[in-house]
Amino acid sequence: QVQLVEFGGGLVEAGGSLRLSCVASGRTISSYAMGWFRQAPGKERDLVAGISSSGGRTYDADSVKGRFTISRDNAKNTVYLQMNSLKPWDTAVYYCAASRGGAYYSPTSYTYWGQGTQVTVSS
Repeated sequence: QVQLVEFGGGLVEAGGSLRLSCVASGRTISSYAMGWFRQAPGKERDLVAGISSSGGRTYDADSVKGRFTISRDNAKNTVYLQMNSLKPWDTAVYYCAASRGGAYYSPTSYTYWGQGTQVTVSS
């Protein structure tokens, strides 16, 4: 069983940047695809970015292409989401997730979840 804890959320002005970190424990994540999801009030939880177990392949949702970058450091058991040029509509709770053996680009493949971290972008 892998446990996930997110760090780095907060309040930022539009156009600013934040970097989220997800630290895993319990298992090494080197064999897990990892992803970041977000959920705004009244909306569904959506996959924002995913990364393969080796880090060689990534997926970005259209809404964040060119602004967000997912990366991982398997030696540190940590996944990152660098968020640049933030917009007010990026405001949401951001969740880290892990998938053992599933596709990094498929939202339904993720079965392990962190507790989430709030990101608020002011206009």
